[in-house]
Amino acid sequence: MNLTQLDTRRDFLKRAAVLPAALMIAREYSQGATDAAATGEGKMPRVPFGKHTLSRLVCGANPFNGGSHLSGFVNREMRAYYTPEQILKTLRRCQQVGINGWQSGSNNIELYQRFIAEGGQMHYLSLATKPDDIPPLVKAGCVGIAHHGEVTDQLFKAGHLDQVNELLKRVRDAGLRVGVSTHMPAVVDAIESKGWDLDFYMTCVYERHRTAEELKKLLGYVPIPVREVYLEEDPPRMFKVIRQTRRTCLAFKILAAGRLCENKASVEKAFRETFAGIKPTDAVLVGLYDRYSDQPAEDAAFTRRFGSSTPAT
Repeated sequence: MNLTQLDTRRDFLKRAAVLPAALMIAREYSQGATDAAATGEGKMPRVPFGKHTLSRLVCGANPFNGGSHLSGFVNREMRAYYTPEQILKTLRRCQQVGINGWQSGSNNIELYQRFIAEGGQMHYLSLATKPDDIPPLVKAGCVGIAHHGEVTDQLFKAGHLDQVNELLKRVRDAGLRVGVSTHMPAVVDAIESKGWDLDFYMTCVYERHRTAEELKKLLGYVPIPVREVYLEEDPPRMFKVIRQTRRTCLAFKILAAGRLCENKASVEKAFRETFAGIKPTDAVLVGLYDRYSDQPAEDAAFTRRFGSSTPAT
């Protein structure tokens, strides 16, 4: 082999060594483009939210916080999986598929600020029960606060719903969007009749915290467990009041806190029926547990399919 042949061989080997890396980069680029096309990145339908717009799919936080509403075992599994790093990874995936809203509590505001500092771009919605909850949320960049649904419903049942309005006034004074969260259609009806100054509701489509006495009266018997009972007849009741209010509603627990996640068909049915039951100016709020599948992309696809009655932006 002469020197010219040796140089040619060396050049070939150099190019061959670079080729796998180049192919890998090209493959990753192609896959990224395919993923973007498949998920409809940038084409998620949105609804007005004050001076902002919200994607019609908003990321919830119960799985992040280990609150499955299923069992203590599932709670522990969720807490073990959702480290701060994993939450940030899931949020980045949410943003990639077009989700631009995250609803959580004051416990996650530092993580939200980190997400934003690292280049994330999502709106933060939160819950509050007392005036002292508001300033840290304002400082963190929260765009809307809703009175906590569990407390709302307790006050309603005790005949003290008007106490909720005191917090709403403080949220309005802080310059944020004002909301009320509830699991009861009767609460929405009551607030609408009072003419309160608020912008949105967070509406659980299942009235999941009925007492044993209430269940006995409604069903004629008491199921086990009493603490978490989800009835098929509940969503239509909430959809009715959602359609009757002009205010934006964020329908949540549309998958019955995971009970409808056994297969793709039941998830698809829940998204289809929810978007058919709410207004075009409403959105859905869904907790994500992406340990075993790409739930952000899956739910985003259902939202684009069934929730595109408003123009994508």
